[in-house]
Amino acid sequence: MGNISMAFKKFLTNKNTVTVIGVLLVIVVLYVGYNYRINSKINPQSVPYALNELSPKTKITKDMIGTTEVPPAMLRGDPLTDARDIINKYVRSDTIIPAGSLFYKSTVVSLSELPDSIIYNYPEDFVLVNMAVNTTNTYGNKVYPGNYIDIYLKIVKEEDVTDGNTVLNDKTDKIMIGKLLENVKVLDVLDASGDSVFENVEEKKTPAQIIFAVPEEYHILLRKTMYLRTYEATLIPVPTAESLKKNPGEVAISNTDLKDFINQITVWTDDNAGTPNGGGISNT
Repeated sequence: MGNISMAFKKFLTNKNTVTVIGVLLVIVVLYVGYNYRINSKINPQSVPYALNELSPKTKITKDMIGTTEVPPAMLRGDPLTDARDIINKYVRSDTIIPAGSLFYKSTVVSLSELPDSIIYNYPEDFVLVNMAVNTTNTYGNKVYPGNYIDIYLKIVKEEDVTDGNTVLNDKTDKIMIGKLLENVKVLDVLDASGDSVFENVEEKKTPAQIIFAVPEEYHILLRKTMYLRTYEATLIPVPTAESLKKNPGEVAISNTDLKDFINQITVWTDDNAGTPNGGGISNT
């Protein structure tokens, strides 16, 4: 046993043996590396592609993506090869992805990277509302995206002054005011050009409208007040500290008397009366 061990030791320490083994190892490494490089260039790789044309700002879902086999050597630029890097992302606002095209890092962005991403982040069953504002009723431009506001309603109606049963030659204003909606989340504040007021804090922009989203019932109620003619109606945003709470409250009607009053003074026209799908709204 000892003789065998000594013979093996002499074999390994022999210079010629070491040289031969070294050469063989180099050949094996070169062969394996060469084959790996060749196979990595020619073996098809499964990559995602667009099943249909995708418009700018489209949210990319799983059913919009197919997979195809492509030789790695054919992949140019910055293609995304993992569908997980694509699903629930968005097409860039200045890009169209053609049907059959691969997805590229330069054409797929997250929601936060869209220039007007804030107005896309609201519940699916809500409706966007834009409400006119100015520097004064935004408290010196202190209403920011992400803040919560309550919306007050002021209604003024001019009525005749009477003395008993006699109508005098005079008019008076009657005012109704109260909180209509509460816990409304501001999505964005825009200037007269439609640009975000706070997109560049170095630019001093004047607020012209705030964007928020509410359930359809509340949306219709707000639209009714905006289009009142006989009554002078003013919607007043009032900032609250709701955004500082861990769990901000849900948007809700705050004053059912105001709600009932608005619905009472807005009626369906005589044409197709009582059929919302056929008739129009008449503001009294």
